[in-house]
Amino acid sequence: EYFQEYHFDGVEKVFTKHEITAGNIANEYVNTDDSIISVVRVLPIPSFDSFSGGFFNEEYQLRLNDLNNFSGSSLIQWSMSLRNFAEIEQLFQIAPQMMWNRKQDRVYLECDWAGKFTVGDILVIEAYKILDPSTWPQVWNDMFLKQYATALIKRQWGENLKKFTGVQLPGGISLDGKTIYDEAVEELRAIEEQVSLRYELPADGFIG
Repeated sequence: EYFQEYHFDGVEKVFTKHEITAGNIANEYVNTDDSIISVVRVLPIPSFDSFSGGFFNEEYQLRLNDLNNFSGSSLIQWSMSLRNFAEIEQLFQIAPQMMWNRKQDRVYLECDWAGKFTVGDILVIEAYKILDPSTWPQVWNDMFLKQYATALIKRQWGENLKKFTGVQLPGGISLDGKTIYDEAVEELRAIEEQVSLRYELPADGFIG
Protein backbone atom coordinates (compact mmCIF):
# COMPACT_ATOMS: atom_id res chain seq x y z
CA GLU A 1 0.00 0.00 0.00
CA TYR A 2 2.83 2.43 0.83
CA PHE A 3 4.43 1.63 -2.52
CA GLN A 4 1.18 2.37 -4.36
CA GLU A 5 0.57 5.55 -2.39
CA TYR A 6 3.94 7.22 -2.79
CA HIS A 7 6.02 5.55 -5.54
CA PHE A 8 5.47 6.80 -9.09
CA ASP A 9 5.95 3.25 -10.43
CA GLY A 10 3.01 2.06 -8.35
CA VAL A 11 0.42 4.09 -10.27
CA GLU A 12 -0.53 4.98 -13.83
CA LYS A 13 -2.25 8.00 -15.34
CA VAL A 14 -5.65 7.13 -16.80
CA PHE A 15 -8.51 8.92 -18.53
CA THR A 16 -11.80 7.36 -17.50
CA LYS A 17 -15.05 7.93 -19.37
CA HIS A 18 -18.32 8.19 -17.48
CA GLU A 19 -21.76 8.40 -19.05
CA ILE A 20 -24.12 10.65 -17.11
CA THR A 21 -27.21 8.93 -15.71
CA ALA A 22 -30.39 10.29 -14.17
CA GLY A 23 -29.02 9.24 -10.77
CA ASN A 24 -25.87 11.30 -11.31
CA ILE A 25 -27.93 14.39 -12.11
CA ALA A 26 -30.14 13.86 -9.05
CA ASN A 27 -27.21 13.19 -6.70
CA GLU A 28 -24.84 15.72 -8.36
CA TYR A 29 -21.80 13.44 -8.35
CA VAL A 30 -20.25 10.53 -10.25
CA ASN A 31 -18.64 7.48 -8.70
CA THR A 32 -15.01 6.51 -9.27
CA ASP A 33 -13.33 3.13 -9.05
CA ASP A 34 -11.77 2.15 -5.72
CA SER A 35 -8.39 1.76 -7.43
CA ILE A 36 -8.31 5.51 -8.18
CA ILE A 37 -6.01 7.24 -5.67
CA SER A 38 -6.02 10.76 -7.13
CA VAL A 39 -8.27 12.76 -9.45
CA VAL A 40 -6.46 15.54 -11.30
CA ARG A 41 -9.29 17.18 -13.18
CA VAL A 42 -12.49 16.71 -15.11
CA LEU A 43 -11.75 17.53 -18.72
CA PRO A 44 -13.91 20.23 -20.32
CA ILE A 45 -16.79 18.98 -22.41
CA PRO A 46 -18.76 21.03 -24.98
CA SER A 47 -21.54 21.95 -22.54
CA PHE A 48 -18.96 23.74 -20.35
CA ASP A 49 -18.09 26.18 -23.15
CA SER A 50 -19.70 29.51 -23.81
CA PHE A 51 -18.78 29.02 -27.49
CA SER A 52 -20.63 25.72 -28.02
CA GLY A 53 -22.93 25.33 -30.99
CA GLY A 54 -21.21 23.61 -33.92
CA PHE A 55 -19.98 25.09 -37.19
CA PHE A 56 -22.03 28.25 -36.97
CA ASN A 57 -21.03 29.51 -33.54
CA GLU A 58 -19.06 32.68 -32.90
CA GLU A 59 -15.73 30.96 -32.30
CA TYR A 60 -15.89 29.01 -35.56
CA GLN A 61 -16.74 32.10 -37.60
CA LEU A 62 -13.94 34.13 -36.00
CA ARG A 63 -11.35 31.42 -36.61
CA LEU A 64 -12.57 30.86 -40.16
CA ASN A 65 -12.19 34.56 -40.88
CA ASP A 66 -8.66 34.49 -39.42
CA LEU A 67 -7.79 31.46 -41.52
CA ASN A 68 -8.96 33.16 -44.72
CA ASN A 69 -6.72 36.14 -43.96
CA PHE A 70 -3.80 33.94 -42.99
CA SER A 71 -2.32 33.36 -46.47
CA GLY A 72 0.74 35.51 -47.05
CA SER A 73 0.99 36.67 -43.43
CA SER A 74 3.44 35.67 -40.73
CA LEU A 75 2.93 33.08 -38.03
CA ILE A 76 3.17 35.81 -35.40
CA GLN A 77 -0.29 37.15 -36.27
CA TRP A 78 -1.81 33.66 -36.15
CA SER A 79 -0.12 32.93 -32.81
CA MET A 80 -1.40 36.20 -31.33
CA SER A 81 -4.91 35.39 -32.55
CA LEU A 82 -4.83 32.01 -30.83
CA ARG A 83 -3.72 33.70 -27.60
CA ASN A 84 -6.63 36.11 -27.88
CA PHE A 85 -9.04 33.19 -28.27
CA ALA A 86 -7.51 31.56 -25.18
CA GLU A 87 -8.05 34.77 -23.16
CA ILE A 88 -11.66 35.02 -24.35
CA GLU A 89 -12.32 31.42 -23.34
CA GLN A 90 -10.73 32.05 -19.95
CA LEU A 91 -12.94 35.09 -19.37
CA PHE A 92 -16.27 33.68 -20.56
CA GLN A 93 -15.93 29.95 -20.06
CA ILE A 94 -16.67 29.01 -16.45
CA ALA A 95 -15.71 25.40 -15.86
CA PRO A 96 -17.21 23.85 -12.70
CA GLN A 97 -14.92 23.36 -9.73
CA MET A 98 -14.15 19.71 -9.02
CA MET A 99 -14.11 18.08 -5.58
CA TRP A 100 -13.03 14.51 -4.84
CA ASN A 101 -12.38 12.48 -1.72
CA ARG A 102 -10.77 9.06 -1.90
CA LYS A 103 -12.75 7.68 1.03
CA GLN A 104 -16.01 8.51 -0.76
CA ASP A 105 -14.93 7.57 -4.31
CA ARG A 106 -17.09 10.37 -5.67
CA VAL A 107 -16.39 13.31 -7.98
CA TYR A 108 -18.47 16.38 -7.27
CA LEU A 109 -18.84 19.32 -9.66
CA GLU A 110 -20.00 22.69 -8.34
CA CYS A 111 -22.58 23.48 -10.98
CA ASP A 112 -26.26 23.16 -11.83
CA TRP A 113 -26.30 19.54 -12.94
CA ALA A 114 -29.86 19.69 -14.25
CA GLY A 115 -28.96 22.70 -16.40
CA LYS A 116 -25.50 21.54 -17.50
CA PHE A 117 -26.07 17.85 -18.18
CA THR A 118 -28.54 15.52 -19.78
CA VAL A 119 -28.69 11.75 -19.56
CA GLY A 120 -26.09 10.27 -21.91
CA ASP A 121 -23.56 13.13 -21.67
CA ILE A 122 -19.95 12.04 -21.27
CA LEU A 123 -17.49 13.10 -18.58
CA VAL A 124 -13.77 12.36 -18.97
CA ILE A 125 -11.83 12.22 -15.70
CA GLU A 126 -8.03 12.46 -15.57
CA ALA A 127 -6.77 10.45 -12.62
CA TYR A 128 -4.04 8.23 -11.20
CA LYS A 129 -4.85 4.55 -10.75
CA ILE A 130 -3.10 1.86 -8.69
CA LEU A 131 -1.25 -0.72 -10.75
CA ASP A 132 -2.81 -4.14 -10.27
CA PRO A 133 -0.02 -6.62 -9.36
CA SER A 134 -2.05 -9.50 -10.83
CA THR A 135 -1.94 -7.74 -14.20
CA TRP A 136 1.56 -6.29 -13.84
CA PRO A 137 3.60 -8.81 -11.76
CA GLN A 138 6.77 -6.77 -12.46
CA VAL A 139 5.66 -4.61 -9.53
CA TRP A 140 6.86 -7.28 -7.10
CA ASN A 141 10.42 -7.02 -8.49
CA ASP A 142 10.78 -3.31 -7.68
CA MET A 143 13.97 -2.61 -5.74
CA PHE A 144 12.33 -0.18 -3.32
CA LEU A 145 9.43 -2.53 -2.63
CA LYS A 146 11.81 -5.38 -1.75
CA GLN A 147 13.89 -3.16 0.55
CA TYR A 148 10.78 -1.80 2.26
CA ALA A 149 9.24 -5.25 2.72
CA THR A 150 12.51 -6.58 4.19
CA ALA A 151 12.66 -3.71 6.69
CA LEU A 152 9.02 -4.28 7.71
CA ILE A 153 9.69 -7.98 8.33
CA LYS A 154 12.79 -7.09 10.34
CA ARG A 155 10.79 -4.65 12.47
CA GLN A 156 8.14 -7.27 13.15
CA TRP A 157 10.79 -9.84 14.01
CA GLY A 158 12.39 -7.38 16.41
CA GLU A 159 8.98 -6.63 17.94
CA ASN A 160 8.45 -10.33 18.59
CA LEU A 161 11.93 -10.88 20.05
CA LYS A 162 11.63 -7.87 22.38
CA LYS A 163 9.37 -10.02 24.55
CA PHE A 164 12.28 -12.37 25.18
CA THR A 165 15.07 -9.85 25.74
CA GLY A 166 17.77 -11.31 28.00
CA VAL A 167 16.72 -14.94 27.49
CA GLN A 168 19.82 -17.13 27.36
CA LEU A 169 20.17 -19.57 24.48
CA PRO A 170 22.46 -22.63 24.38
CA GLY A 171 26.07 -21.51 23.95
CA GLY A 172 25.64 -18.38 26.06
CA ILE A 173 23.87 -16.33 23.33
CA SER A 174 21.15 -13.95 24.56
CA LEU A 175 18.28 -12.51 22.52
CA ASP A 176 18.32 -8.75 21.79
CA GLY A 177 15.10 -7.93 20.00
CA LYS A 178 15.23 -4.23 20.88
CA THR A 179 18.39 -3.68 18.83
CA ILE A 180 16.87 -5.44 15.82
CA TYR A 181 13.67 -3.38 16.23
CA ASP A 182 15.53 -0.06 16.51
CA GLU A 183 17.66 -0.86 13.45
CA ALA A 184 14.54 -1.70 11.43
CA VAL A 185 12.79 1.52 12.46
CA GLU A 186 15.81 3.54 11.35
CA GLU A 187 15.96 1.67 8.04
CA LEU A 188 12.27 2.35 7.41
CA ARG A 189 12.74 6.05 8.19
CA ALA A 190 15.64 6.26 5.72
CA ILE A 191 13.71 4.39 3.00
CA GLU A 192 10.62 6.59 3.39
CA GLU A 193 12.78 9.72 3.23
CA GLN A 194 14.39 8.39 0.05
CA VAL A 195 10.95 7.77 -1.47
CA SER A 196 9.90 11.34 -0.71
CA LEU A 197 13.03 12.73 -2.37
CA ARG A 198 13.46 10.38 -5.34
CA TYR A 199 10.29 8.44 -6.15
CA GLU A 200 7.29 10.52 -5.15
CA LEU A 201 5.44 12.51 -7.81
CA PRO A 202 5.58 16.29 -7.21
CA ALA A 203 2.46 17.92 -5.82
CA ASP A 204 0.33 19.84 -8.30
CA GLY A 205 0.18 23.57 -7.68
CA PHE A 206 -2.99 25.65 -7.73
CA ILE A 207 -3.04 29.21 -9.09
CA GLY A 208 -5.93 31.56 -8.62
